[in-house]
Amino acid sequence: MSKPTVAIIGGGFTGLTAALQLLDQGVRPIVLEQDNQPGGLAGSFDVNGVELEKFYHHWFKSDLHIHELVERLGLANEILYRKTKTGSYYANSLFRLSRPLDLLAYTPLSLIGRIRLGLLVFQARAVRDWRTIEDETASNWLLRMCGPEVYERVWKPLLNGKFGKYADEIGAVWMWNKLALRGGSRDKSGEEVLAYYKGGFAQLSKAMMARIIARGGEVRLNTSVTGLTTEGNKVTGVTTSAGPVTADSVLSTLPQPVFANIVAPHVDAAYVEKLRKIEYLGNVCMVLELKQSLSDTYWINVADPEFPFVGVIEHTNFEPTETYGGRHIVYLSKYLPTDTPMYGYNPSEMVDFALPHLQRMFPDFRRDWILDAHVFRSDYTQPIVKPGYSRLIPDALTPVDGLWQCSMAQIYPEDRGTNYAVREGVRIGKRIAASLAGRGGVGAARLEKVSG
Repeated sequence: MSKPTVAIIGGGFTGLTAALQLLDQGVRPIVLEQDNQPGGLAGSFDVNGVELEKFYHHWFKSDLHIHELVERLGLANEILYRKTKTGSYYANSLFRLSRPLDLLAYTPLSLIGRIRLGLLVFQARAVRDWRTIEDETASNWLLRMCGPEVYERVWKPLLNGKFGKYADEIGAVWMWNKLALRGGSRDKSGEEVLAYYKGGFAQLSKAMMARIIARGGEVRLNTSVTGLTTEGNKVTGVTTSAGPVTADSVLSTLPQPVFANIVAPHVDAAYVEKLRKIEYLGNVCMVLELKQSLSDTYWINVADPEFPFVGVIEHTNFEPTETYGGRHIVYLSKYLPTDTPMYGYNPSEMVDFALPHLQRMFPDFRRDWILDAHVFRSDYTQPIVKPGYSRLIPDALTPVDGLWQCSMAQIYPEDRGTNYAVREGVRIGKRIAASLAGRGGVGAARLEKVSG
């Protein structure tokens, strides 16, 4: 008897993990990825002969799911742990905020404000049930937790920089999770410790792809899914740019608006409307290859409304410059609607736009430091997590029999990231395998969301 087959739309970490989980349970996956490489938002490009992520990536010490996956692959020795420095840019000044004691020197706040800012992580970690704050906005919750001074000078600029017009609509759960997660990635001295995969995240996604293929699954790159095939209300496969693919079940890891377009011919309008209720921001990320370092800080949060990027991430203060032939790597990131003019800038236009702002932050910086510049963009990077978001999350099991969905918009109460993509990939792989084996009822599955 042949193994049942599942077509997986998308070769990011959710799709690849789901494929591995299905193989563990006797199901054959066919992963369909439109890009020329696996990894999704953790995809890479070439820098001086070395692969580097298009969008900055790291793991926290508390990211247990990704660590478990790497251990299952027998690659735990490839994880690198490093202390990092974090800072904040406010009122034309840079401040270090890597350790709790650094708050004492954060002069934009009064002494009471510094104490309240320092206590916020502990207050966040004391929240045991996120449902108690789910119907509150991040702005109201932060005002209640740390007062107007800390909110106006620290959190409001960061929320505005990250979410723009949506800043006042973001739910408290999103902010709570960020604070609790960051506080859980420190060593005994209070310094932050982050993790990276040796050779870059592309090496891990390639290792996952190789394992899938070696165990009898498939990963088809450069293959776009254009639609579904069905018989009655049962999915029978997908149509792709390379022809049809027959499958017993289909898993989509696409963003909700894209999935809505594919599923629309097969479901009622109310279901499609529900999928489209989840909004997203895109991201444009410029990666600079520099002759010299900008600073000794890995991650600079920008609390300045005049600065157009939400963060300045100097990757080579995390992964050594030797990895890239002595080049210093800096990411400049901005979340924004995709119809914003900045979203369409080419590398030359982005450098011209960013240069005066960088020189304000780093007065010694000059254009001739730039060896190369790259611009990457993604239309669906950050779901807009509003109060009551759990009630917006669609079920993993769709109205079409055998059609499932598992995307970053369904990761909740946590935010998107490779760690949770792996967690959800394991969960959805188990559920699909169980459904194919006839275990558990469809009705019971329909009541449970992927996020648990």
